[in-house]
Amino acid sequence: MPSNSVLEQKKAVVAELVDKIRRATSGVLVQYQGITVENDTKMRAAFRKAGVDYMVIKNTLIGRACDEVGYGAMKEKLNGMTAIAISYDDPIAPAKIAKEYADKVETFEIKGGFIDNGVVDVDAVMALAEIPSKEILLARFLGSITGPISGFARAIQAVIDQKGEAAAE
Repeated sequence: MPSNSVLEQKKAVVAELVDKIRRATSGVLVQYQGITVENDTKMRAAFRKAGVDYMVIKNTLIGRACDEVGYGAMKEKLNGMTAIAISYDDPIAPAKIAKEYADKVETFEIKGGFIDNGVVDVDAVMALAEIPSKEILLARFLGSITGPISGFARAIQAVIDQKGEAAAE
């Protein structure tokens, strides 16, 4: 039987994880087995740069936190060497970075995750990872807005140029 101090430490870990999950916009569960130290270091740096918390926590503790938050369906994915990546701002970042390393490392795999207060499966996480970054989406949006306006401005300028030439003759 674990001592009271160990139990208190575990309760503190669960409480902290519950707080993080509640504040999060999304999260991804991964099996990190087989990843080299070099790749793990690069992946952790990528997560940090994106503002994502990446933690290796015991499955039982993640399971308890999931129960408290209402994500009990995620408990079935908690087997093997599991880590969790949680994002507070960009809901796509954890999926995108995890997919990048799942493509690089054969034994590294995405197990599932959560987004918008709901548990999602591997396919949904992969679909999230395929969404272009916020910057690319904004650029596409601005391009679609400015395209017609630019075309209209060029058409007006062509009419002005044409009338100007006709008046000069």
